[in-house]
Amino acid sequence: MKLVEVGDICRFEYGKSLPEKTRDPGQFPVYGSNGPVGSHTASFTQGKTIVIGRKGSIGEVHISSDACWPIDTTYFIDKTCSDCDLDWLAYSLKYLNLADLNKASGVPGLNREDAYQQEIWLPETIEEQRQIAARLKAQLAEVKTARQAAQVQLRDADALRTAIYREAFHSVVPVAVPPHFEDAPDGWRWHKLTDIAQLESGHTPSRHRPDWWGGEVSWISLTEIRALDGSWVESTQLRTNAEGIANSSARILPRGTVCYSRTASVGFVCIMARPMSTSQDFANWVCGHDLEPEFLMHALICSRKDLREIATGATHKTIYMPQLGSFHLCAPDIDDQRRIVAHLKQQLAEADALRAALEQQLRDLDALPQRILALAFEN
Repeated sequence: MKLVEVGDICRFEYGKSLPEKTRDPGQFPVYGSNGPVGSHTASFTQGKTIVIGRKGSIGEVHISSDACWPIDTTYFIDKTCSDCDLDWLAYSLKYLNLADLNKASGVPGLNREDAYQQEIWLPETIEEQRQIAARLKAQLAEVKTARQAAQVQLRDADALRTAIYREAFHSVVPVAVPPHFEDAPDGWRWHKLTDIAQLESGHTPSRHRPDWWGGEVSWISLTEIRALDGSWVESTQLRTNAEGIANSSARILPRGTVCYSRTASVGFVCIMARPMSTSQDFANWVCGHDLEPEFLMHALICSRKDLREIATGATHKTIYMPQLGSFHLCAPDIDDQRRIVAHLKQQLAEADALRAALEQQLRDLDALPQRILALAFEN
């Protein structure tokens, strides 16, 4: 092998403009910087073609097995631009990670002169190039298959969480509005939620008073609720203080209050682990003696999809307070609520651990192609 510059073994040619409205769908793929974007009845490259992102998704390397039409956000390499095996050359360019060469301050852009200066080890014969390319193709195909299997497992893990909730609540949507109530399981009954919990709203102290912010009172808001969903909240990033509470309609609510986002990001739920306040984007239930806060939280999560369907609004979907006041909860007695919660938490923890493991597996698989390329091209 010998060390050469990219510019010594190939030439990057500019793609040609082909607006979508002028394309006539046909047998030749049209490539943009991030891959195929359509088809056309004509091509202008010769045979197998490497397409490289020039603007936008810069440095992205794609290979078309046949002639194609690379548009003007790309460079291309076909058999007229290199004597190398094009499969080997495509893998070499992927290994070089050309995206790192971006120097544009606005839309990302790749200067081919910068790419030409990158160094690569060149096998002595084209047959060696083909052997390397064939080996890489097989290895990367195995990674792709493994990644697809992991994605299926991840979807199954998400379905498992749904199934856990369905089992815990006996296939009943446990929070509903009149008159749509399913039959309650044996030992359960429907309660108007305001009969067993006190419904409270929230408020935002004036943003024009910075002295009312950054204090000791945690304040739950939409900016954090997705991360807090399904958990006990010890503290928040946004905080107000006693003066902000005193000079607004906000209230400090007790530990165990269940907070439900009712506007924009509808349906996310958490529980206050200590006294704190919320914005007006939340409905808050202070549970009575016959209602376990965690049972209500999980019931709301289980009912999330159905409750979102009653939200209204053109810009931001909202469940308004009169609707929230009509919520009914299907529940057993308090002892059974606590038993169900304990079992549910254990099952959800196991499902979450499985999902975390699968997500890590996907991250590892995403990093694997570059490691495989490094082993092939680092001499």
